[in-house]
Amino acid sequence: MYNLKQIPTEAQIKKYIRRILFGKNIFCPKCKSQKIVWYEKRYRCKNCRLRFSLISHTWLKDMKIPFQKFWLILWCWNTQIPVKQTMALTCVSEDAIRHWFDLFRAHIPDNPVILEKIVQLDEAYFKRRTLIFGKQKGTRNLAYEVLTATSVQRHHATYFLEQHVKPRSKLHTDGAAIYKGIQRWWPVRHTRDIHKRWEFTHTSEIEGVFGNLRTFIRRMYHHATPEKFPEYVSEFCARFSLPEMFKNPHSYLEKSLKLVPID
Repeated sequence: MYNLKQIPTEAQIKKYIRRILFGKNIFCPKCKSQKIVWYEKRYRCKNCRLRFSLISHTWLKDMKIPFQKFWLILWCWNTQIPVKQTMALTCVSEDAIRHWFDLFRAHIPDNPVILEKIVQLDEAYFKRRTLIFGKQKGTRNLAYEVLTATSVQRHHATYFLEQHVKPRSKLHTDGAAIYKGIQRWWPVRHTRDIHKRWEFTHTSEIEGVFGNLRTFIRRMYHHATPEKFPEYVSEFCARFSLPEMFKNPHSYLEKSLKLVPID
């Protein structure tokens, strides 16, 4: 974990970002020329005359705060410091903190997963949203679908399997009626736990994931509106499946910060 006294200087942070975006040598985001000059606190390309800054062609282009403040907010998000605590630590408003957390979440790289071998599947309900969760047993691989429906039907479960579960995997579910005969709609070997008989062996891992999700949302964001819920689930899955990306700000930026192509 970071020590707050180890927050890099403005110059060090800019150096980190420059290396992530450009490597060893600055080049023009438009024509890729390395004939670049420093001009009035901005870069200028001698070849195509484009003027640009270090972050002007990234999702950080509208940043109005110092780099050290940005780094500290990102460190808080990486470390799962709750919104209220981040406000107190950074002296930034709640609206601004939630804006930055939303921005960080929006730029988590996509990580599509196909579950295979032994897959545990379950569903739960959260404030006018329904969540179908799948987990590959013994791994950190998760897949999910968030529904606006207030109940899960068989066609929802079938769609989930088609999108996220490799054919001929073993599928473990609870005894819900929607899963009865599911192997006729997608080629899986299906086993059920009947919870009212206190059978939880085949679904214990996915039940634990639901508990971890609720704890994450309550601790980090206090609550989730129906509109924000899918975003929070996406963030939770990324943190669960790719913990190395959230080790520190540098690890996250290496995966998420890219130059936006110019036509």
